[in-house]
Amino acid sequence: MKSIQSVARTPVSIRSTRSLTLLAMCIAVLVVLSQINIPQPAGLSITFNMIPVAIAAIALGMPGGAIVGGAFGLISFLQCFGILGYSAMGAALVNVSPFLMLVQRFGSRILVGILSALVYRLLSKTGMNHKLVFTITGFSAAFFNTLLFMTTLVLLFGHSEYMQGLMAGRSVLAFIIASVGINAVVEMVVSALVTGGIATALRKASLL
Repeated sequence: MKSIQSVARTPVSIRSTRSLTLLAMCIAVLVVLSQINIPQPAGLSITFNMIPVAIAAIALGMPGGAIVGGAFGLISFLQCFGILGYSAMGAALVNVSPFLMLVQRFGSRILVGILSALVYRLLSKTGMNHKLVFTITGFSAAFFNTLLFMTTLVLLFGHSEYMQGLMAGRSVLAFIIASVGINAVVEMVVSALVTGGIATALRKASLL
């Protein structure tokens, strides 16, 4: 297999024209994808916003992942107020605590971008085929998004009347599995495949 390191491009500065262009493209795609949500029970939805976060993490490392992850989180937070989409769960929980909702929606997504970049950095040093590394990074972005979103949701809002109603006496684990089982699988598979394809195409075009 051909190692990423053996064909590595010159590192891209986060301040370069190319990096700013990639950031703008990722955020623009993010805004479009924010309008494509497939509603699911419990006020959740299937979303593919992790794809541009993964692309930014691959192309621009932790700074790029954090910026696009933050943009994802900001859009998610604004959707609690019906801006750039609508989140039924967010609309209910933002009344409990706008600050905690900002932490849950915005803070967790910044961390998704950082962790995805870390996964890419570590895998790129193993000599693994570049497309497989891109694919795993896309998968990890969706995985971290589900993990951090649900963890912070339960920790910050599990005591609320709204969440207690959704949990209906079930354990935290049972609630999470019932709420995101299908969502998580679809998001991880799509994010993995699409990120792998897009990142490979960008690399061939010398944009990575």
